[in-house]
Amino acid sequence: MHPARARLIHNRPGQPGPVVYWMHRELRAADNWALIHAAALAQERGQPLCVAVCLARGFGLARPEHFAFLVHGLRETALELQALGIPLVLLRGEPGREVPEFVRSLRAGLVLTDADPTITKRAWLAQALPRLDVPVIEVDARNIVPARTASDKREYMARTLRPKIQRLLPEFLEEFPPLPAQLSPQATAWTAPLPCPDWNALCAEFGPPPAAFPPGETAARARLDVFLTANLPRYADGRNTPVEPAASLLSPYLHFGQLSAQRVALCVLAARNISVEARDGFLEQLIVRRELAENFCLYTPDYDTPAAFPAWATATLDKHQIDARPHLTSAAELEAGATPDPLWNAAQRQLIATGHMHGYLRMYWAKQVLLWSPDAATALERCLRLNDSLSLDGRDVNGYAGIAWSIGGVHDRPWPERAVFGVVRSMTYSGARRKFDVAAFVDRWGGS
Repeated sequence: MHPARARLIHNRPGQPGPVVYWMHRELRAADNWALIHAAALAQERGQPLCVAVCLARGFGLARPEHFAFLVHGLRETALELQALGIPLVLLRGEPGREVPEFVRSLRAGLVLTDADPTITKRAWLAQALPRLDVPVIEVDARNIVPARTASDKREYMARTLRPKIQRLLPEFLEEFPPLPAQLSPQATAWTAPLPCPDWNALCAEFGPPPAAFPPGETAARARLDVFLTANLPRYADGRNTPVEPAASLLSPYLHFGQLSAQRVALCVLAARNISVEARDGFLEQLIVRRELAENFCLYTPDYDTPAAFPAWATATLDKHQIDARPHLTSAAELEAGATPDPLWNAAQRQLIATGHMHGYLRMYWAKQVLLWSPDAATALERCLRLNDSLSLDGRDVNGYAGIAWSIGGVHDRPWPERAVFGVVRSMTYSGARRKFDVAAFVDRWGGS
């Protein structure tokens, strides 16, 4: 593994004992740099390795369906790890307390964990680290180019980050090595018995996962295979139409860490008979845009508030706050998809039914909420609440950056001035009709 992927975040004296990988973002056995590094360090130390996952009592606005997607997928990952001689321990409760307690009970000597810039995960770490008396290493297995290596500051927009990413890609976009051979857990006596998850009970507790997205690493690879053969060849022309889109539909698997973005990139680069426009267009979204969102959340602690907006956007939105709105929606209207806009309603109903919304419509959807809200702060809060509670890939850096782009001009530039939006880019129903068959999409999802 490239050493830049790992950084010591808790400097304590080294000591003997098992290695614990606290897995909370990269919930997979395959193509996982954090797991690869943890296994290598365990082998080097002559110690066994176990994986610890802690199910928090709540996770922001996540719903039972989201936990069901996680748990059903994690069951498969546990079996994959078991075949590698690596036990997975499932904890319940407050991660910042439960993980250190487990580490102490195991008399572990080293902890590795996933890099994650979101507020909830930062809070977990802030709570956990003072309770740990062993070194803790954070590994960036989410980004192809590690976020802190790509840039040491918040980037203004894609064009400022893109050359930095492109310069480093040859160094980091590499094939994954096999996991090092593991010591059997039985080869070293555990100081406490490792609890075995009751997967049947857990899956029953959270219920079935969303029907539109079967969870797990196998399902993620199957969805990737479909994209490579059916949708990638037409991605250049079909990516922006919500009617029979050429989208990958991989975002839930990437969000829950059931699939590596690096594996996706390697497969796309290896695909045959794909146009340069299709390949480059998809890799721009997969690498540059995703890692720009990571950069935004990493270097913007208040990324989910209007304080994250650039000064020009804040000024123009304040100036136009007194503008008359064509309609002021209630939270209930938005939740139900019962606004005056049939396209918005159809997109909202697609989100409710499937946990997914097409990328173009996500932008349109958020911008209409700004148009129908008394101010940008209210619009931002409404969009975040709906996205994080209804979207399977909600609570993600991409969602936070995308909504901040739509409402507050983050990673964008000023556009011609108009009512309500000021110089923040607007999107209109008539503009959507020029891009795709709006009537067909509305008919499919029942917008009214």
